[in-house]
Amino acid sequence: MLIYLGCSAVFAFAMAIALAWAGAPPAAVAHAAFALGAMPLIFAAMGHFVPVLTRSGGAEARIHRLPLVMQLAGAAVVGVLAGVLPGAVLHGAVTVGLAAAGIFLAWLLNRGRATLGKPHPGLAWYGAALGCLILALLAILVGLLWPAGYGMLRLAHLHLNTLGFIGLTAIGTLHVLMPTVLGQPDPQVANRLRRQLPWALAGVGLTALAGGLPWLTPVGVVLIGGVVGQTLAGWLRTYGWTRLRGDGAALSLLGAGFGLLVVIVAGGVHGLGGMAGRLAVVGFFALFLLPLVAGALSQLLPVWRFPGPATPARAAMRRRLVRFGGLRTGFFLAGGALLFGGITAGVALLAAGVLLFAGVLIHSLVARP
Repeated sequence: MLIYLGCSAVFAFAMAIALAWAGAPPAAVAHAAFALGAMPLIFAAMGHFVPVLTRSGGAEARIHRLPLVMQLAGAAVVGVLAGVLPGAVLHGAVTVGLAAAGIFLAWLLNRGRATLGKPHPGLAWYGAALGCLILALLAILVGLLWPAGYGMLRLAHLHLNTLGFIGLTAIGTLHVLMPTVLGQPDPQVANRLRRQLPWALAGVGLTALAGGLPWLTPVGVVLIGGVVGQTLAGWLRTYGWTRLRGDGAALSLLGAGFGLLVVIVAGGVHGLGGMAGRLAVVGFFALFLLPLVAGALSQLLPVWRFPGPATPARAAMRRRLVRFGGLRTGFFLAGGALLFGGITAGVALLAAGVLLFAGVLIHSLVARP
């Protein structure tokens, strides 16, 4: 299941790029990347990490099925926005997403309460991210039923999904994943996670409200941007630039972190009227989501395929996946920069990066251990 969802996320990203190139509606393109690709993968990754953070057994079968439910709901949303399915399907897809997110959040909270001692602070980030997703889905559902408020609620939906659900999940996971990637513990991880979460939540909340109250934009940018900047500075202090750039997965994750910081600043410029909102969404996909998923899958897919103690087969698969990590991260960041500048040729660089990762992914799955 985890391997399937990882591969399908890469396919969804390629689909989003193809839809953009073909001139599909921007909402359909964004939901192909986020709802069809990123969201199911995030649910699956949470299902993997929550037992680790709570020192408990693996997730139950019903929890493992929820990412597929979210993927089906995401496919329905893309179908509606692309004009293939009737609009009434959208209400059902949002309702299904709300139910699945609620079930997952209840499971997470139950695991946290059953933990011997205190759960890892990363669990609170996952709970906060799921709370943002539920609010985002509620916002768009209310907007569909209340056309007069749709514009403002759509912006809240966008920010709660991107910076809230995806952003909080990513930051919380990266604190744990980067030390694993580099094989070196970071003694400040737990303290940073506890200290940063209130500020990150406040930043997400203010950016969600900024659609109706634009003067909140700079405060939200400073809060959430400060959390990301502090995380990046912590990595550089702990590991150093040479160590970070020497591993393809670590470099991808570092690139995603810097990309997110750029996107947050760009989002602030947009909130003050200095940039089109579409460019900020494109930047989030190109500068953050693409290098994030490529780096995370490079580390996690070998563990998912060869669970248990470390083996030579797992190490060999990881070596294949991290190959060209620096090159594809360069493609993603350069492509995103071009698109920020209004140069559509940046899409070709994004496609090259996705195809490059898809190639090493397929090779790592079919190669003999």
